[in-house]
Amino acid sequence: MPGKELGIDLGTVNVLVYARGQGVVLQEPSVVAISVEERKIIAVGEEARAMLGRTPGTLEVVRPLRDGVIANYTVTERMLRYFIRKVAGRSWLFKPRVMISVPYGVTSVERRAVREAALDAGAGRAHLIPEPLAAAIGAGLPVDTPAGNMVVDLGGGASEAAVLAMNGIVVAHSVRVGGLRLDEAIIAYIRRKYNLLIGQPTAEEVKIRIGSALPLDPPLKMEVQGRDQVTGLPRIVTLNSDEVTEAIAEPLTAMIGVIKAVLERTPPELASDIIERGIALVGGTALLRKIDELVTRETGVPAWVAEAPMACVAIGAGKALEQYEVLRRSVPDMDG
Repeated sequence: MPGKELGIDLGTVNVLVYARGQGVVLQEPSVVAISVEERKIIAVGEEARAMLGRTPGTLEVVRPLRDGVIANYTVTERMLRYFIRKVAGRSWLFKPRVMISVPYGVTSVERRAVREAALDAGAGRAHLIPEPLAAAIGAGLPVDTPAGNMVVDLGGGASEAAVLAMNGIVVAHSVRVGGLRLDEAIIAYIRRKYNLLIGQPTAEEVKIRIGSALPLDPPLKMEVQGRDQVTGLPRIVTLNSDEVTEAIAEPLTAMIGVIKAVLERTPPELASDIIERGIALVGGTALLRKIDELVTRETGVPAWVAEAPMACVAIGAGKALEQYEVLRRSVPDMDG
C-alpha cells in the first residue's frame, strides 16, 4: 500500500486537507493552544479555537500563520504534524506525498519554510503550488486551455486575484487583507458606536450570521453580548446587517482594489474571455452575502461564487498531484 497523496490548504484561519480518492477529509481552524510555562502544545484545531479569548494566564492561544505565511515555524510544524497524522495515520513506512498551497508572491524564504515544515511534519515529498492556481483547479476552471480564466481567492489572511491560462498565472496581485480584517473592522465599529468590547470569535459569528457586502432588504438582526467600556459590566446590544455592511466597507474596498489591479493589467484577448466567463470567487470570505453582487457592480464583470468555495484550494492542490507531470513544466518552484 503506497503512501497517501494529500492536497493541503495551509490557511491563516483554517487548514483543509484533501486526500486522493476520498475528497476533503479534514477542515480545522489553524489555531494552537500552548502552555505559557512549559511551551507545550495543549490543543490543536477545533479544540484550541474553542479556547480563543477564554484562557487563563497559563495558556496562550495562537495562530501560527499570519497573512497566509508562517509566523511561528515551530508551532506551524507541530500543527501540520498533528493534521497529517490525523489523516494519514501514524505509519512512517509510507510517508504521504503532499501538495501545499502558498500565497502568490511569497518570498523564496517563506516558500522554503512551508516546504521544510511539511517535511519535518512527516511528509515524504512536499510540493508547492501557488494558491490562485490551486483555487482555479479546485473551482473546476479549464486552466489548461489558452482561454483566460480569472479567480479571486478571498482567504482569512489575504486576498488574491489572478488570471490564468495554459496552466500558468498570467497576471496576479495580492493584498494581506482577508476575513480576519473584516472581524477586526466589526470589533472596532461596535466599540466605537456602542462602547462595547467584543472578541474575535463573537465578531466572526456576527459576520457569518448577519454580515453582507451590500444592504439587505429586510435587514437581519442579532443580539451581541460584550463588556461595556464605561461600566466594565456585561451588556447586550442588538445589531443589524446594515451596520455590519457599514463596518466592513473599508476592508472590502481593499479586496475590490486587488481585482481591479489585475483586470487593469490583463492582456486584451484574455480580458474578453473573462467578461464572457466571469470571475470565480473562492475562499471563506466568498460566503459573505452579496459579495458576488458587489464585485460585479464595482468591476463591471459578472462574478460568481464557486461550489464549496472554502474547499477549492485544498481540492485543487490534491488534483494538482494527479496532474503533476503536466503542471511542473509551467509552475516554477513546485519542487523547490
